[in-house]
Amino acid sequence: MRRYDLVICGGGPSGHAAARAYREARGAGTVLLVSADERLPYFRPPLSKDYLRGETADEDLALDDAGWYDAHRVDVELATAAHGFDPDARVVLLAGESVAYGRLLLATGAEPASLPVPGGDDPSVLRLRRPIDSERIRAAGDRGSVTVVGSGFIGCEAAASLAMRGSAVRLIGEEPLPQQSLLGEEAGRRIAGWLLELGVELVLGEPVRRIDEGRTVELDGGRRLSADAVVVGAGIVPNSAIAAAAGLELERDRIPCDASMRTAADGVLAAGDAALAMNRAAGRRLVVQHWGEAERMGEVAGRTAAGAEDVWSQAPGFWSGIGPHTLKHVAWGDGHDDVRLLDDHGPDVFAILYGREGTLVGALTSERDEVYDHARPLIERGTSLDESTQTLGRLVGARR
Repeated sequence: MRRYDLVICGGGPSGHAAARAYREARGAGTVLLVSADERLPYFRPPLSKDYLRGETADEDLALDDAGWYDAHRVDVELATAAHGFDPDARVVLLAGESVAYGRLLLATGAEPASLPVPGGDDPSVLRLRRPIDSERIRAAGDRGSVTVVGSGFIGCEAAASLAMRGSAVRLIGEEPLPQQSLLGEEAGRRIAGWLLELGVELVLGEPVRRIDEGRTVELDGGRRLSADAVVVGAGIVPNSAIAAAAGLELERDRIPCDASMRTAADGVLAAGDAALAMNRAAGRRLVVQHWGEAERMGEVAGRTAAGAEDVWSQAPGFWSGIGPHTLKHVAWGDGHDDVRLLDDHGPDVFAILYGREGTLVGALTSERDEVYDHARPLIERGTSLDESTQTLGRLVGARR
C-alpha cells in the first residue's frame, strides 16, 4: 500500500492552495493531490466572464503548470476520485486502490445544482462549473438565443457575457430584482439596469414551474418562454457524501470544522465549498462559496497539516464582473436587517453598507475600492453600523 504524509482530495482552489501552503510552511512530507477533474487546478472565476466571452485563452486558466508540482514534490493524479476513507485506519480509497495517509484534506468542492422542477435535470440543460461547460454555453449563445435561469451572481455574469458577444439573452429570476435577498433593492435596481443596458431581457419575480426539452421554460403563472438553449444557475450541491459515509456528521450538508480546518475525525481536514468552517472573527461557522475564501481555507489547512498555527478569521469577500462593471462585496453572508446607501454617484459609482442588530456586517461597492478595503476590518471588529457609516462616509467625502 502506498502511503503519503498528506493526501489532498480535490483539485480546486482549496486543494491547490493547501499544497502550496504546506510546502511554504516547511512541510517536508510526501504529498498526493487527487482530482476528479482531467486537468491541473485552474482559475474558475473567468468561466462566467472573460473566458465565456472568448477573451481569455484556455492555457491561461491554469493556476500552475506541471513543472510547479514536480518542483514542489507534489504527486498529482487526475481523473481520479476518492471513493471513501477510513478515519480509524487512515486509509483513503482511490479507484480500487487503498492509500494510507498521515493527514487527509477533504477539498472536494461542489457540483452545480439542478433546478428542482420537472425537466430541471434534463441533460440538454446547461450548467456552469468547468471550462467545457463555459465553452458549450458560449457555443449555444453563438448559435442562437439563450435563456438563463437564476439571477444570482453566476446567472447575471453569464447573461451579461453572452449579451456582450451579441447573443439574444433572457434572464429569468424568482426575485423581483437580481440578488435582492442578498444585496437589497438598491443594489438590485443597479444590477438590473446594467443588464438592460447590455440588451438582456429580464423576466423577474416569478418562479419556474418546469423546463421542457431543455428549451422551453414554463413559469408558475403558465407563461411559456422558449429559446435555443437554457442555462441554469441554481446554486451548488457540496460534495460531502464521502465524509458522511465515513461517519462524520454533516451540518447544512457540509463538513463541520474548526477555524484551523480540523474536522471531528483525527487527522482529517476540510476546506472550500464542502466545508462548514468556524470563522474566528465571526464566532460561528459560515457557509461560503467564494473563490478567495476557498483559497484561504486551503492555505489554513495546508499550514495546519504542516504543524504551523493558522486560523480563518477574515470577513469573506469576492468580486463579481457584470459586463464592464465590477462589484466588490465583503460580508459575513448570513443576513442583514438594515441597508444604507453611503455613496451615490449614479448607477455605476456607489457604496452600500449592511447592518444587523446595529452592527456592520457587510459592504458592497462599485468603483469605490477604498470603501471596500476599509470596510473589511470594521466588519471583523464588529463595529457599529452608525460608527462605520461615519468613518466610511468621511473616507468618501475626502475623495470627492
